Amino acid sequence: MSTPVPPLLPRARAVVETAGGVFETVGRTGSTNADLLAVAGGRPHGSVVVTLDQTAGRGRLDRSWSAPAGQTLAVSLLVRAELDDRDRGWLPLVAGTAMRDAVSAVVTDVDEPGRASRPDDDAEADRTPATEPRVLVKWPNDVLVDGRKVCGILCQVAPDGSVVVGAGVNLTIPADALPTPTSTSLVVAGARDDAVTLADAVLSVWAAAVLEAVGALVAGGPGADVVRSRVRAACGTIGRRVRLELPDGTVDEVDATGIDDDGRITIRDRDGRSRGVAVGDLTHLRYA
Repeated sequence: MSTPVPPLLPRARAVVETAGGVFETVGRTGSTNADLLAVAGGRPHGSVVVTLDQTAGRGRLDRSWSAPAGQTLAVSLLVRAELDDRDRGWLPLVAGTAMRDAVSAVVTDVDEPGRASRPDDDAEADRTPATEPRVLVKWPNDVLVDGRKVCGILCQVAPDGSVVVGAGVNLTIPADALPTPTSTSLVVAGARDDAVTLADAVLSVWAAAVLEAVGALVAGGPGADVVRSRVRAACGTIGRRVRLELPDGTVDEVDATGIDDDGRITIRDRDGRSRGVAVGDLTHLRYA
C-alpha cells in the first residue's frame, strides 16, 4: 500500500511558522493529538500537526470521531504559554470560538436564516431561531452550522504541562455519508472548494485566532476581557433550554444562562436554582 501524500497547506504553514511554531503535515496517522503529545516537549509554542486522514481520532468524553480519508481535517495545535489555571480552562472555549470564525469564513451566506444543512428534517438535531447566525458554538466547543455539528475540539495536557488543542472538521463529506443525523460538513453547508483548499483556509484562520486569543489571555487586562466577551457572544447555548447529562449519569432539562469567569456553563434548574457546570454533555432542545 502506498504512503498517502501529506496535504500542501501554504497559508496555514505561513501562519504557524510566522508565529514561531513547527508545521508538520502527515499523510495518514492514528491521531494528531497523540502525535503532538508525544513530541510536545521538543516543539515550540504554536506548533501544529495536521492530516486529512486520521484513523483513530477521539473526542470529548472519549467518543470516537469518524473521519473519512481525504474529507476531514484533523489538526492539533500546541499551546505553551504562562496561563493560570482559570485561563487554561478557557482554552476549549477559545478554540471553539476561533473555529466558529474559521467556518464562517468559508461557508457561503453564513447569516442566511433557516438554511438546512442536511435534508433529513426528522433527525434529532439542534434547531436555531431565524434571528441567529448560521454558525454557532455549543458549549464548550462544538461548532454547529444550522444546528448540526461540523467540528469537535479536544484539549489534552502534555507531560511537560503544555496543552494540545485538537480539532476535527468535516470538510467535504456528502450529505448521504455523514456519520450521524446531527452532523454536517462544510460542503453540505454551502462551501464550494475542494478538501485541501478548505483545510488550508480553515486552519490558517483558526490557528491565528487561537494564538492571538492566548496571547491576550496571557497579557491580561482589557484584551483578556475582550476574549471572554467574544466567547460568550459566540456561544449559542446561552439562553436555551438544554438537556444536561452529568458524568454521574444524572440527566435533566435546564436553562443555560451564561458562562462564568471559570468558563463553566451556568444553568438554572426547574426549581429556579442556579449553578455552574464544568463538565457535562449538553443537547440543545428544539425551539417550539
